[in-house]
Amino acid sequence: MRIWGPLLLGGAALAAGWARRRLRTAAVEGESMLPGLRPGDWLVVRTGAPAAGDVVVARHPGRPDLLIVKRAVRRGPDGWWLESDNQRAPGRRDSWDFGAVPDGLVLGRAVARYWPPSRWGTVTRGGPDRGAADARARAAQRTEQ
Repeated sequence: MRIWGPLLLGGAALAAGWARRRLRTAAVEGESMLPGLRPGDWLVVRTGAPAAGDVVVARHPGRPDLLIVKRAVRRGPDGWWLESDNQRAPGRRDSWDFGAVPDGLVLGRAVARYWPPSRWGTVTRGGPDRGAADARARAAQRTEQ
């Protein structure tokens, strides 16, 4: 049941979204997205363009066969800057290591966590310290005006 549960639930989500070709699933591996996402979490991913602050699934630029789960920070001329929520995670790799990720490698944004059942819920935009960063940005804008 350890692997079959996520596969069966993911299959149901895929069946519902497959007709529209808008949904897929992805597994979280490693600790780079702690505290919000943990190793072993399975996500429902909606295909399409993300917005800044979304958790996204993308193909690793250097290893297209490898999917990565990261936070979309900003979109620049070369693509999306993707960062780990937990910059101190052992072995974490993100745009600080490989640069911006081209749009074509970003598969979509995570909209829900469906496995394990005890952690079922939506995946929110932002990040663990996003509120503080937004407050600092607003304060800086007020002082510039």
